[in-house]
Amino acid sequence: MDDKDTPRVGAAVRRRRRTLGLTLAAVAERSGLSVPFLSQIENERARPSARSLDRVAEALETTTGKLHAAADSARAVDVVRGEQGEGVRRLVRGRHQLSALEFTGEPDLGVEFQHRNDELMYVVAGAVDVEAEGQAHRLESGDTLFLSGGVRHRWRATAPGTRLLVVAVAEHIDATYDSRR
Repeated sequence: MDDKDTPRVGAAVRRRRRTLGLTLAAVAERSGLSVPFLSQIENERARPSARSLDRVAEALETTTGKLHAAADSARAVDVVRGEQGEGVRRLVRGRHQLSALEFTGEPDLGVEFQHRNDELMYVVAGAVDVEAEGQAHRLESGDTLFLSGGVRHRWRATAPGTRLLVVAVAEHIDATYDSRR
């Protein structure tokens, strides 16, 4: 495999390191690689050899296979084609900072949600009733509703053919605001 075909794993390495709460210096100490080299890997300015990637994976308590899989899902461009029918459709594949779902039809999930991160609801077509923190909101085509992390809410489609787009900061990302920072 030539250098052009070598997978870019920088974003996957950075995500894994941050998930573990490690600094570059800590990964350098664990792997025996230098901080500048690890920084270059994370920023896609260097592609590690198989042996170096093994050392990075071990330092990050994972495998090279999982890093490669995470790198594949971290593609910068990914087209998700439209589908017909009713139900829930993922609009973003893989684990990213952004989560997006499309709900089509008249679902009433009958449950209350509380996500730790921010969320935006956009009504593409139809109408949705949303209850958030004890207040009722009627959303119609073109309307949006923003919910900050931690807001309890439930919703149900109230018109035939309703399409609701829900965009959020992904659950695996800690995007909560800390005023002490």
